[in-house]
Amino acid sequence: MKLNAKLVLIMMSLLLMVMLALFLLNQYSQTVLVEEIQDSSQEISKAVQLSIADLTSGTEHSRLMEYLKDARHKGINEINIIDIDGEIIDSSNPEKIGDKRDLKKLEIGTKQPSPTERGRSFLTQKPYEVVVPVIIGDEHWGYVQINMLLDNIRDIQRDNFIKRLVATCLIFAVGIAFTVYLARRYTEPIQRLAEDFTKVSAGDLSVTLPVESGDEIGELAQGFNEMVAKLREREALEKRLYEAEHLSRVGQLASGIAHEIRNPLNYISLAIDHLRSELVAYNPEHRAELTAMADKIRDEVRRANYMVVNFMNYGRPLKLRKTTIAYDELLERTLSVLADKLDEQRVTIVKQLADDLPLLHLDAELMRNCLTNFITNAAQAMPEGGSITLGAEWDSVPGWVRLSFADQGCGIAPEDLDKVFQPYFTSKDVGIGLGLAITERIVKEHGGEILVASQPGQGTVFTVRLPMEEATV
Repeated sequence: MKLNAKLVLIMMSLLLMVMLALFLLNQYSQTVLVEEIQDSSQEISKAVQLSIADLTSGTEHSRLMEYLKDARHKGINEINIIDIDGEIIDSSNPEKIGDKRDLKKLEIGTKQPSPTERGRSFLTQKPYEVVVPVIIGDEHWGYVQINMLLDNIRDIQRDNFIKRLVATCLIFAVGIAFTVYLARRYTEPIQRLAEDFTKVSAGDLSVTLPVESGDEIGELAQGFNEMVAKLREREALEKRLYEAEHLSRVGQLASGIAHEIRNPLNYISLAIDHLRSELVAYNPEHRAELTAMADKIRDEVRRANYMVVNFMNYGRPLKLRKTTIAYDELLERTLSVLADKLDEQRVTIVKQLADDLPLLHLDAELMRNCLTNFITNAAQAMPEGGSITLGAEWDSVPGWVRLSFADQGCGIAPEDLDKVFQPYFTSKDVGIGLGLAITERIVKEHGGEILVASQPGQGTVFTVRLPMEEATV
């Protein structure tokens, strides 16, 4: 419901409540007033009957004083019986017996006497006179004068006015309270929206407003959320554009230095073959050792050359050269190169390889680079040394294998878990942050995925899942 409709509904509800309350109170007041008038009329009738009886009986005993004791609470204040000559022959006030009244000024009916006629005792009240002529047959016996105080009726009217006033005030108080509540309900989201706008303008795009209603405030919150979502998309696009521009610059830099690096590598590769033949000729007793060392150097030169090419082509699709190889053989090739460095860092390797592990169908050189990155990062996370557990087994999903790399290092902060595979992100003092980015790219090019789990101070576990559809068992 719209805000305007709510405000109109509130005003209409208040109006109906006031009208209903006033109608009910007026009906009640009319009922009470009619009952009071009926009671007063009955008392007047009694007073007239009693006065006529006293006037016509001729008895000296007056019953007016006794009757007035019970009639005062009905508004009858005084009763006078006046003869035909204007003399008060009987009265509920004995002091007035014998007083003369001017019959010409004596009006028949009901009237309100002047202040001089009321006396001081009636200055704050509203007395009325009821004059009734007593005529029996054709003979006029006199008059019955009844002084009445209609304070009961006035009190009823005053009470009714107070009740209506109180009811109106209560209804409007409820309306004001509800209006204040409604105002706070709408001003608080607006204030919260202003605070969130300040956060967004400061660069915090994680703000989201709850859409709690379908009115203007709900539409405003929904529009705000859509705006923030578009800002997030724009920020992500700008970040991707920045990364693409950065990668383009790195690619240009890599292309510029590729020849400068590859030419020395080619020379080193040729020189190794020449040195091996010369050294073996002069030291035939160390032939096997020298040959193995030269082969390792040549393999590392070839791997370095291969990585230079991949680094240079980072922004382009990889060209996989898949071969079939056993995982333990791939590990041996990798660990033989890293053995001396791992010994120096006091790092031991623990293998947990399943006996029924199949042969892997993958690019051996690229996968060796992945293993080297995992093992090197794990060793760097344990500056005091430790053990690295290398696991391999069938995955829970048929046709997949699971490779794991677990260390006992310092772990990764929770806020950095989503960034470890981003290019150029690194938490170390050395490196350019491309190792895990390239590793993830290689694994994805093989159709697999990388999972990471870490607890600060308890180590990190990288898990690689690879499909085996093309593997040969």
